[in-house]
Amino acid sequence: MPKLLLVEDERSIAEGLAITLEAEGFQVAWVKDGLEAVPTWERVRPDLVVLDLMLPGMSGTEICRALRSRSEVPIIMLTARDAEVDRVVGLELGADDYVTKPFSTRELVARIKAILRRAPLVDPAIDDAPVEASGVRVDRARHEVQVDGSGVELPPKEFELLAYLIENAGRVLTRGQLIDEIWGSDYVGDTKTLDVHVRRLRTRVEQDPKAPSRIQTVRGVGYRFADR
Repeated sequence: MPKLLLVEDERSIAEGLAITLEAEGFQVAWVKDGLEAVPTWERVRPDLVVLDLMLPGMSGTEICRALRSRSEVPIIMLTARDAEVDRVVGLELGADDYVTKPFSTRELVARIKAILRRAPLVDPAIDDAPVEASGVRVDRARHEVQVDGSGVELPPKEFELLAYLIENAGRVLTRGQLIDEIWGSDYVGDTKTLDVHVRRLRTRVEQDPKAPSRIQTVRGVGYRFADR
């Protein structure tokens, strides 16, 4: 039974969501104070975290940063509809996805299932041979990345995205292709999540993220990893 950690201080939202998730076959641990989130994560070791941004005690961004320093557990952020800056910050801190309030419980459950279906990260059916392009080397089997010979740590979604881009180096990949491959064909969000992950990746693999030479934008289409 997949285990979820729900960090949400609004009782009406949390209780209704927990009931739905448990009916869908999940084991749910709920905490309503931000200070309880990391200790509960350490105790429960959930398969996924649903994390509200606005919390008493410790903010969602602080919790996300703390979890990312310890783990690659998938994180879905819950944000206010008009807080685009918060959504972007959450993704930049390592959240895998976000859902805006008020949200459809059905949509959130679909996103949770889509993320969990893609775990574990390394599929035995995938060729484990390392791939390399433009000075960036990705080893799926060891979950390792090297940029110009130096090791770089990436959270799961960034790792998957980089690996797929390099495996298709020189090819233009549409936004739709990348969303389907990395988030799944049943992903119900927008492409902003992809753009944020690309921006984060550029800060890690480009010499000048503001003038990227490796992860190239193909305007109106998608992205291409330079094959050189």
